[in-house]
Amino acid sequence: MNDREMIIDRYKDLLTTYLKGKSETALYKGQQFSRKLIEQQISPDDVISHHVNVLSELFPDMSEGMRDSFDFLLEVMIGYGFAYREHQSLRTRQRQLESEIEVAASMQQTLLLSDVPDVDSLDIGVISVPAKKMNGDYFNFVKDDKSISVAVADIIGKGIPAALCMSMIKYAMDSLPEQRMQPNLLLENLNRVVEQNVHPNMFITMLYGLYDTDVHKFYFAGAGHEPGFFYKAANDKFEDMFAKGLVLGVSRTTKYKEFEKRVDPGDMIILLSDGVTECRTSKGFIERDEIVGLIRENMHKPAQEIVDCVFAELERLQEFELRDDFTLIILKRRV
Repeated sequence: MNDREMIIDRYKDLLTTYLKGKSETALYKGQQFSRKLIEQQISPDDVISHHVNVLSELFPDMSEGMRDSFDFLLEVMIGYGFAYREHQSLRTRQRQLESEIEVAASMQQTLLLSDVPDVDSLDIGVISVPAKKMNGDYFNFVKDDKSISVAVADIIGKGIPAALCMSMIKYAMDSLPEQRMQPNLLLENLNRVVEQNVHPNMFITMLYGLYDTDVHKFYFAGAGHEPGFFYKAANDKFEDMFAKGLVLGVSRTTKYKEFEKRVDPGDMIILLSDGVTECRTSKGFIERDEIVGLIRENMHKPAQEIVDCVFAELERLQEFELRDDFTLIILKRRV
């Protein structure tokens, strides 16, 4: 007698014992026995079938209507068994996928990690938080003897494809060091890489800038990216930092224009992704003026505290559920 047959005989004994005494002990043993059924991969419809066979032996005079009801129950459980096995299979695949996404997210953080540089004349604050596990935003700093370059980008798309695309952007930028001093030329070269290697339905927005620490000027160019803000301490005013340009990957021959800003003591350069300006609350989208208001409320603080406070408030307004990746960078010239 194999294990399966032994288990079926055991079920018969347990059922017979319960029907004779109807004790709590017999019910408990039946509950414990269900684990054996699972271990032997005995399906619910098989249990019903064996149950009917045992009852037929114990009650040979069982009515035809009662037998028919068990036939109906058996069909129901057969369908249930198929659906249950399919559900378990889907859950297993989902757990595997979640595990793979966790690994991919960890690798992305490692690959795209960018240290915030220490610059005597600048106070720099950065926060970048993904809405989901994978981040479709990207930022990067590179420091030289007389300059610091900064890039902030956003993939039009989400999930693993966007994250993989962002990794490609990082390494494409690393391979173009000779254009790093000229923002418009860097974007033009990067645009050709994207147009040739990225799927046509995926586009990338970017703002790339170079801060010259000798003359305190910020040179920048944009590729369809969300405009940042420039705070002028002399007149205590914020203005939009427009850098119009076509998103990366649309046309191989796109040209980009370079802009510049003189940065005096107390001035601030604010770069961001659309996850900051398109925060959605129960009352609608956050206005850009509201973002400026939050920065103004905290501008007496160090740059890192400013970005942290702005994020905390916008996260609160969204009931702590980000709807888009959030990246905010502030470069504040020390007084």
